[in-house]
Amino acid sequence: MSGGPSSERDVSVRSADAVFGALCSAGINTVLVDVMDPESLKRDLSALGIDIVFIALHGRFGEDGSVQALLDEWGIPYTGSGPRASKLSFDKALSKEIFRARGIPTPNYIIMEREGFDPCQVRDISLPCVIKPSNEGSSIGMSMVRSKVDIMPAIEKAFVYDSKIIIEDYARGADITVGILGDEPLPVISIQPKSGFYDYYSKYTPGASEYGVPADIPGVLSCRAQDLGLAAHKALGCKSLSRVDMILDKPNNIITVLEVNTIPGFTQTSLLPKAARAAGIDFTRMCLDILKYAAEKHFSKNAKADVMDNK
Repeated sequence: MSGGPSSERDVSVRSADAVFGALCSAGINTVLVDVMDPESLKRDLSALGIDIVFIALHGRFGEDGSVQALLDEWGIPYTGSGPRASKLSFDKALSKEIFRARGIPTPNYIIMEREGFDPCQVRDISLPCVIKPSNEGSSIGMSMVRSKVDIMPAIEKAFVYDSKIIIEDYARGADITVGILGDEPLPVISIQPKSGFYDYYSKYTPGASEYGVPADIPGVLSCRAQDLGLAAHKALGCKSLSRVDMILDKPNNIITVLEVNTIPGFTQTSLLPKAARAAGIDFTRMCLDILKYAAEKHFSKNAKADVMDNK
């Protein structure tokens, strides 16, 4: 499933093209469906007789639980998490509330909404900070703010993409990420953006960031990051795969969780495939495993439903 109507459409197309090529090379009868709207999607899936959907849709409709709810309604199995976990993960405000409730460390934050927004609210914002839409991915609409004069432009930029935004304390340290595959953590990856900030350009421009695969950090910190990644994945109810982004404060050995991505990228610069490769799982094998997890989830769900019906 490719494309989609979100601001991350271009990334989705690249992810889907990579997955499509891998599945075709493995001999899987695969078709590439470009998603534009729910009505055409249902028509396309019905006409093609799809058995299982590999979701490679980033951003709204793909990651916010919308397409998952539709596929559940239509009885079509799909990869990744269900509607509720997808919604919780995509809404950074909701996920951070859950992290706090579960004792998962995350940077302090405040939430602002476009309706009723008062510019006077910005007076108490501490710097540096990160301002971003609550419901976006791929760092779209996100700004790193170090000066008071940049706060309002960053807020206005974030409000372009969402009516609810997060202003988060800047967590000093190294960017690291933990991929989850088959509900198990993969090797930790460290990220060094050449610009100093891991934004959209640094994520999707080849050569704009350097990666440690696996991260060159002490084993105890690596295990801690994997444990936190899996805890965040489970706290939100995610299934089969995700990517958990974190910050490692090396001098103090402190790791904080930023967010969970239920549909990580599958482009040439994407992190989940890098982590899988470090674990000895090549790209094609990873895609096949993700399909297998989706089938197992679907049949397990149906088996439980049959048991309940027969009681």
